[in-house]
Amino acid sequence: MKSHAATLLAEVRTFRQNHPDVRYVDLIALDIPGHFYGKRYPVDMLEKVAAGSPLKLPQNAVLLGAQGGLFKIGDYCFHDGDPDANRRLVPGTLKPVSWEAQPLGQMLITSDGTEAPIEFEPREVLAKVLERLHRKGIHPVVAFELEFYLFDKKLSDGLPQFARDPLSDDADDQPNLHIERLSRFAPVLDDMVETAKAQGIDITVITAELGPGQFEINFGHLDDGLRAADWAALFCRSTRGVALKHGYRASFMAKPYLQHPGSGMHVHVSLYDAAGNNLLAAHQQQPLRHAVAGCLELLPHCMPIFSPNHNAFRRLGGTVNAATRACWGYEDRDACVRIPESDPRNLRIEHRLASADANPYLVLAAILVGLEQGLEAAKEPIAPLNEDRNSGTDFPLEMLEAVRAMQHQPALREGLGAEFVDVYCENKRQDHLAFQQEIHAREYRWYL
Repeated sequence: MKSHAATLLAEVRTFRQNHPDVRYVDLIALDIPGHFYGKRYPVDMLEKVAAGSPLKLPQNAVLLGAQGGLFKIGDYCFHDGDPDANRRLVPGTLKPVSWEAQPLGQMLITSDGTEAPIEFEPREVLAKVLERLHRKGIHPVVAFELEFYLFDKKLSDGLPQFARDPLSDDADDQPNLHIERLSRFAPVLDDMVETAKAQGIDITVITAELGPGQFEINFGHLDDGLRAADWAALFCRSTRGVALKHGYRASFMAKPYLQHPGSGMHVHVSLYDAAGNNLLAAHQQQPLRHAVAGCLELLPHCMPIFSPNHNAFRRLGGTVNAATRACWGYEDRDACVRIPESDPRNLRIEHRLASADANPYLVLAAILVGLEQGLEAAKEPIAPLNEDRNSGTDFPLEMLEAVRAMQHQPALREGLGAEFVDVYCENKRQDHLAFQQEIHAREYRWYL
């Protein structure tokens, strides 16, 4: 059996043989706000890393705010000497980049699995949750769905413009679900799908959504939660690049138009034992009800993860299928936690609350902690919406209140890690306060 280093080295050498024109590879990881950071490595140096040479990046790169700045968070950033931290290459993720002007490659890196993982790195947070579940004999199967908008490449006074219909050159300004929109935008959508497949991502269903220029992409179900979140993160990166190549701007912003639906991240999760039995379907689906109860109980404390910025809170209670209370239901898209119709083998929850620009590693980690807590507490959930349309519990609808609800929640601190929760909450608090430090034209219109 090949060693880890031998496997990576073989992957790099095979890539070089198949892509001899590629001279550089982007080594990338997701930070707390969900942006990629990293380094562009000469491909010959990548062979040395694969063979075991150290790969170090600043630890505090994970802490960057939405605009890339650093905030003082405890002793991090300004009182710790800005230390480096080891990263490792993620096997199987070295792929060609087709949307750049010059031949390029990219590969995921992470601190999980190193001697000193970064406790607040999103991928490491999810890795720890999955490892704990596996020790308990719980094996999640996961599938993401992502909604996004296409805009014209050029902004108008900083504001997005509707995508141009390539057949008529008119603005695609009419919200609809018509299948013809998939045909009209086929060149860019097909390229997005083929590019994602070249990254190793299993794309299944494409839907024209209700918003103008809005689409949804579904990914295949995976028994590797880390890989499922990798797919969601990498798809966002490649889709933005492909859109620009075709003269569009792709955005996963939660609520780009107040009058049109927002974009969500829907996560399907089922839980199996080592023998492949669906744990949620046992005992007349009683564990399903317990899992739902756990999700709903923790949901109000996870809002900074599910709605990670000021704009994401605008999506809640919007025009279509975005709840403002923690609720659940069978085949009900108004519910935060929906139970799709399925046979017992495929029984699962669909968590629908997160915005499309949320961090997929952290969204999945928070959902799994809720399911875990629910199975262990074995409580009954509140009534489903199918029985009571007013059923539900309140959750915070603005960032500072949401941070307060998250920071001292014992189950979250235990399930996600106390250090992560403290760092994440302070990052969100500082980001929100920084966002407020600008006077917009509306304030002058109202108060001058």
